Parts: sequence; C-alpha cells; structure tokens
Amino acid sequence: MVYTNLDSIDFSLDDCASLERPRRVVLTSPDYFDVEYVINPHMSGNIGGVNQPVAMQQWKALRAAYSAVDVEPLIVDGEAGLPDMVFCANQTLPYKTTDGRNGIVLSRMHAPERQNEVPHYAAFFDAIGYDVQSLPEEIDIDFEGMGDAIWHPGRRLLWGGYGFRTDRETYEALAELIDVRVIALSLSDPEFYHLDTCFSALNTDSVLIFPDAFDDEALRLIHRFFDTVVEAPEGESRHQFACNAHCPDGDHVFIQEGCTETVGRLADAGFHPVELDTSEFLKSGGSVFCMKQMIW
Repeated sequence: MVYTNLDSIDFSLDDCASLERPRRVVLTSPDYFDVEYVINPHMSGNIGGVNQPVAMQQWKALRAAYSAVDVEPLIVDGEAGLPDMVFCANQTLPYKTTDGRNGIVLSRMHAPERQNEVPHYAAFFDAIGYDVQSLPEEIDIDFEGMGDAIWHPGRRLLWGGYGFRTDRETYEALAELIDVRVIALSLSDPEFYHLDTCFSALNTDSVLIFPDAFDDEALRLIHRFFDTVVEAPEGESRHQFACNAHCPDGDHVFIQEGCTETVGRLADAGFHPVELDTSEFLKSGGSVFCMKQMIW
C-alpha cells in the first residue's frame, strides 16, 4: 500500500476510489502568532520579528479569499504559548471513508515546541462529529499531518513526504489505519522540510512543484500521475514559498504575492492565481497551504 518507486506501481488513478472535494476550511486565529524559537531554517533571525497587527490583517484577507470561492471557514481560536498553532495543516490528517464517514488522524509533531497543539484540534474535530484516531502507540514515529500527507484531488490516494518532520515508516501505519494507497516521496533539502513547501496538488490532473526538492525517482512518480506539472523557479520557491500555494476549487490558486514567474506559469496552465500577502507568516516558515486545513 506504500509506493516509493515507479517500478512498484501496480495501479492507476482509475483504480483509486473517488473522493469529493472538501468545501469547508479550518483556520486558526493568529492571536498568539510569533516566532519564539527556531525549528526550521526560515525562522532563523526572525525571533520576535512578527508584526502581529499586520499578521492579523493578512490572516483576515486569507479568510475572506476562501469565503469568496464559496468555501466555508471554521475558526479555531489560537492558544497562548502555542505561536505556531496558526499553521493548522500540520496537526491532523482529515479523511473520508468509502462509506462516507469523516475522520482525522492525529499528528505526532516532531518538534516538542509544537506537540501541545494537537489536543486542541482533537477536541475541535470531536466536537464537530469527526472520528478521531491516533497512530499505533507502540510505533515510535513522527507525523505532521497534511504538512506532509496530501490528498490527490478527487481520489483516495495520498502523497506522503518524509525525511524531516514525518518518518517513512509512518505511511505503512497510516495506509493500514485508513485503508489508503500512499506514494511516499523523500525530502532532502531542509528548506523544504514539509511536502507542502514544494508540492501543491491543484486538481486531479495538475500539480505545482519545485523540482529540485525531489530526486529523480520522486519526479518520475509525480509525472506518472499528473498530466500537467507546473514548475516554480528556485528563488520564488525558496524565498516566497511559491509551492505552498493552495487550490481550493480546482480553479483559483491562492499564492504568496510577488511570485511573478509562478503566477504566469499557473495562468498559462489555465488556473486563476489569487495573490495574497502572507509575508509575516513566511518569517516562521509557512504560507497559504500551512495556514489552512480543508475538511468535509
């Protein structure tokens, strides 16, 4: 159920059950957002450097952008002492079973500074009727939710990054727990510490990537399952998080403003880029994709 090379692939997208596009988005208010420690290279030099009123306005603009494309925002309040809780893609993996039940798998955050975020999301999802599951306790593994495990749009197929925040062995447990195929991609550049920093699935046929974040085998796997592979340039990928974009509806792509070359390539591929300013959040190593969690 976990695939790491092209030769092992024994299925096509048509063999994967369909998966409806989620139409709600979880956003976490940045009331306590700041850079208080360094757990990725982008945070270095930014401790105490967040302009919090500006961050709040940027977050509100992101919330409004989702509403504008008919995606309903659900708000989780940020918690004191958890400055990175705003990056709510990381603490859970939402899923939908083939018989229509909604659930989440709780993350096991790699950094001790972020581990106390997870119980707040467990309580939130339990309150809205999601089945809340944990990875097997006897397995000592890290897992950072949809920072690394990303659904292929329209299919029950997961793309899974590993190497920094999520362990390769995690995907064996995850595949069994929620009965899903996983294509696992190795990450080796610390600036691209989550899969969502270098890979954004746009629709069933299209993906946005920074190709140099992947080895040749990973690129072969990506090209096998996506007809259109939009490549972001290095500068915009490293410094503006171009690939931490999000396409909530298969059409509009929310992306950090100023990613001029990437925006042009997305438009050429038939998408409608929506540039948003997430510059305060870039100081902590995150942008649009990190700041949301899509759910059913």
